[in-house]
Amino acid sequence: MTSIALPLIDIGANLTNSRFQDDLDAVLARSRQAGVNKIIVTGTSSAASRAAWALTQRYPDLLLSTAGVHPHDAKHWDDKTAKLIADLLRHPQVVAVGECGLDFNRNFSPRQQQLDCFEAQLELAAKVKKPVFLHDRDAHADFLAILKRHRSNLTGAVVHCFTGTLEEMRAYLDLDCHIGITGWVCDQRRGDTLRQAVKHLPLNRLMIETDAPFLTPPNLSPKPANNRNEPAFLPHVLATLSRIMQIKPQDLAAQTVATTQAFFALPVTN
Repeated sequence: MTSIALPLIDIGANLTNSRFQDDLDAVLARSRQAGVNKIIVTGTSSAASRAAWALTQRYPDLLLSTAGVHPHDAKHWDDKTAKLIADLLRHPQVVAVGECGLDFNRNFSPRQQQLDCFEAQLELAAKVKKPVFLHDRDAHADFLAILKRHRSNLTGAVVHCFTGTLEEMRAYLDLDCHIGITGWVCDQRRGDTLRQAVKHLPLNRLMIETDAPFLTPPNLSPKPANNRNEPAFLPHVLATLSRIMQIKPQDLAAQTVATTQAFFALPVTN
């Protein structure tokens, strides 16, 4: 693992996942040791969003959260869910609407329900004046068309866990979106398209994330015994981006933190 220990913010970690239930305190201790001093816990359903917010109450100096419904769970979107998400978004620790969007790769929810759920959450984000934390997998054309209709009403939009092409990235940038980069960029087998794209990514649109426990950087050394990703590995993503973008790690770290603080309206701390 990289020895870089710079102040960083992880904009997306699924810390409510069952893979963290037995050792979350240790996971968070390692994140602090690695310099990851703020983590945004991703809400992906009504239950996960409520649990994510609850974690921010247990660790108020370290954790923030999002509240929303992932496209996999779009089939559960109803008035009760919409109210719960809206209620959670009243809390200052809940900094964005999402994870929301479209996923036509797995289609765990019917496509029409995904489309309806996505639009409803974009409308909610406009109402509460908080940015959106977005998911797009194998649905780029439909996703972009919906986002275009709503973008002018949104305070901000970040395409989380971006793994696409330069053309797709530029389409998002044209809509004034931010881009979240994960350990996918470290994957020598699958990540080359992304590595080429990030060379053209403006620094003021870049944020970094682990998507823990998923997307463990495959070139970590030593590898975690259970292949579980965690926020402490975020410096490895930073180091990889530093090499690709030919920017000093400390400069890239400072820029990503400043961009993240501005995007989520976080207090600036030294």
